[in-house]
Amino acid sequence: MYTLGELSEKLNLEFSGDGQCPITGIATLETAGPGDLAFLSNSKYLSQLEATGAGVVIVHPDHVQACPSHCLLSDNPYLTFARVSRLFDNAPKVPVGVHPAAVVDPEANISDGASIGPNAVVEAGTEIGAGVVIGANVYIGHGCKIGQGSRINPGAVLYHDVHIGELCKIHSQAVLGADGFGFAPGPDGWEKICQLGGVRIGNSVEIGACTSVDRGALDHTVIADGVILDNLVQIAHNCRVGKNTAIAGCAGLAGSAIIGANCTMAGGSGVTGHVEICDDVHIKAMTMVTKSITEPGSYSSGTQMMPTREWRRSAVRFAQLDAISRRLAAVEKQQNN
Repeated sequence: MYTLGELSEKLNLEFSGDGQCPITGIATLETAGPGDLAFLSNSKYLSQLEATGAGVVIVHPDHVQACPSHCLLSDNPYLTFARVSRLFDNAPKVPVGVHPAAVVDPEANISDGASIGPNAVVEAGTEIGAGVVIGANVYIGHGCKIGQGSRINPGAVLYHDVHIGELCKIHSQAVLGADGFGFAPGPDGWEKICQLGGVRIGNSVEIGACTSVDRGALDHTVIADGVILDNLVQIAHNCRVGKNTAIAGCAGLAGSAIIGANCTMAGGSGVTGHVEICDDVHIKAMTMVTKSITEPGSYSSGTQMMPTREWRRSAVRFAQLDAISRRLAAVEKQQNN
C-alpha cells in the first residue's frame, strides 16, 4: 500500500487532494473503487473519468477540473501508469539457487543469486549472470550467455551460441537460435545450408511468447537494446532490429531484413528479405513492405475493411485496372497526336 503523497514523491510528480489517501491497487476508470488508482490517457474516456469511483486518478493537468477524485498530475499519464504498475507488480518471487530437478552441466558458470527452476537444462559453456531467473523446463544450449537480471520464463528454448544482455525478459515457448530457413535447390530436392551464426540480444529486450528469432547463416542475427517483440513474431536469419524498435504480434521479418531504431511494426505486418528500413518508420497493421524505406514516416498497404459485397466489386475493378490504364494511355496518345 502507498499513500498518494508517497507515490508523488517516488515519481517526482505533483498531486491534487489528500496526500494521505491510501492506494492498495490499480484498476480501470470504470471498475476502480476508493482504494484504487486509475489513469486517463485518452480524452475519449472523459465520461468515465467524471463517473469514476477511483480514489486517485493519474491525469494531465488540463483534466483536473473534470476529475471527482484526488489526482496525480502527469504530462504523460500513460507513462506514469507504466511506472506505477511496477510498484504493484504481483509476480511471485522465486528461490535463489539450483532446483534439485534441474540439470546443469559442471562446465556451466552460474553466478551467485541466480535461480534455476525444476527440469531446466543448462549445457556446458553457458554463463548465467547474477540475479538471472531460469524458469521450469527451460533449455539453455551450449555456449550461451545470459546477462545480469534477465528472466527466461518456463518452456523457452535457447539453442547454442545465443547471447542475451542484461535485464531482458524472454516469455514462455519463445525459441531463440533455431535454424534459419536456408536451403539450396539440388537435383534431388532441397539441400540444407548449415546455419553457422548465432543470436545476439541487447540489454532490456522483451521477447513475447511463441516468438522465434532464428540464428544467422554466417553472421549473427542481432536484436539491439530496448527492442520489444510481441507474441508470435518471426525474426528470420541474419536480420538486424535497431534500438527501441517495437514489433507487434503476428508480424514477421524475412531473412536479412534490417530494421532501424525507434521503428514500430503493427500486427500482421511483414517485411520481405534483404530490405532495409531507416530509423523512425512506422508500419501500419497488415502492411507488406517489399522494398527499402529511406525516409522516416508512416507507411501502409492493403485495403480497408468494407462489406463483403462491396469488397467483391472492388476486387473485380482492381483486376481491371491494368486494362483501363492501357486504354487511358491510348486515348491520351491519340489526343496528343
